[in-house]
Amino acid sequence: MFGTSGIRGEVGQKVTAQLAFDVGRALASEGHDRVVVGRDARESGKLLADAVSAGLRDCGADAVRAGVVATPTLARSVWQVNGDAGVEVTASHNPPKDNGLKLWDVTSRAFDRSKRDAVADRVADGTFAPRSSSELGSEIAAPDLAENHRAALREATDLDADLSVVVDAGNGPGVLTADALRDLGCSVTTLNGERDGRLSGRPSEPTADHCRDLRAVVAGSDADFGVAHDGDADRTMAVTEDGEFVPGDVLLALFGRRYAEEGTQVAAPLNTSLAVDDALASVGASLTRTKVGDGFVAERLREEGVVFGGEPSGAWIWPDETFCPDGPLAACRLAQLVGEEGPLGELVETVETYPTERTSVRTDDKRAKMEAAADALADEYDDLDTRDGVRVEVEDGWFLVRASGTQPLVRVTAEAETEARAGELFDRAVELVDESSVGSAGGSLMSSCNGV
Repeated sequence: MFGTSGIRGEVGQKVTAQLAFDVGRALASEGHDRVVVGRDARESGKLLADAVSAGLRDCGADAVRAGVVATPTLARSVWQVNGDAGVEVTASHNPPKDNGLKLWDVTSRAFDRSKRDAVADRVADGTFAPRSSSELGSEIAAPDLAENHRAALREATDLDADLSVVVDAGNGPGVLTADALRDLGCSVTTLNGERDGRLSGRPSEPTADHCRDLRAVVAGSDADFGVAHDGDADRTMAVTEDGEFVPGDVLLALFGRRYAEEGTQVAAPLNTSLAVDDALASVGASLTRTKVGDGFVAERLREEGVVFGGEPSGAWIWPDETFCPDGPLAACRLAQLVGEEGPLGELVETVETYPTERTSVRTDDKRAKMEAAADALADEYDDLDTRDGVRVEVEDGWFLVRASGTQPLVRVTAEAETEARAGELFDRAVELVDESSVGSAGGSLMSSCNGV
């Protein structure tokens, strides 16, 4: 039921009002007595949030209704309103036909495996604890959680520079970023700042292709940089003053180099570029790799000496602030970085990158494809990392084949010291995935993407 980032799928198919109602009932039956419920701007969001609230109250819990808020706003708020869990109704970077549920605990962490399994088991078995009419939970209006988040961003950012920033809010609650940057003294231009449940301004995932308008606006103005969010503003990607899209690995290297110190570590997933290792080594720090998914990165951040975490897809986590990826915080700290160290374009040029190739294969049977690919790789290579898909390291590069945790895709990434070698590794990995179509539903190649 749960993928790498909660529950997610097409509304009316995988994600229904009944499922949302049952998740609410399961949370209350597990002893969560006061749960914050928020949503992104998708048209199906209000119905699903209403269903979660009804399920909570049916089993005796109070639902604190937050309305349309960013996922990091909700995750930060659980303890602020004396809650013990939070539910954000969102499909994050997925298309508008999808929706989902992300569950958060009182420490702003995503539910861990044991908590997810407890909810999933109750939903599967129908083992709920409904209450009598005199014991039903209440629905409570939340305070202004966005204002609380905005104040926290002001407190967390030390900016002493007159910057101009373009913010592409993606028709969601990420417009909070524009407000926070203005609070910090920036001049801000907003794109797709109107909340629109159809996400009509651009596709929600902030890729280079989807951010063409942002790139053009920044390049044609005197802006110092631009940022773009996905539908629930837990992701942030960036554009330089010249309108060049900053690859996620490069942004991870810049953040990591700025916030890590000698002897500390940065957490990032298995599909992270070797460029990040190099950047961290320059300040005496190192990279610790996790399974793909911001929840796994957040778990690693609980360990001593791990000071920052991120994913090349745009999820950035500062554990001194929150264990939830916080897009508005990332935008503010990028402004601080530019204010302290100079133009973003020049900073990007200081990160030595490696040739990398990525693609996705659409399939109706991810498990069959991955099992076949893993068997083939085990016959060909001695040392495999199978924590999340199959990662193969060779002397001059690596490649990763893994099933998406949120979409019907198998993702392939390859990186090496030369373009020719990266191409060889990539072609071999894609060939393995294609060969694994035998006995499964088959698949088709898609364009490169940043999603998990």
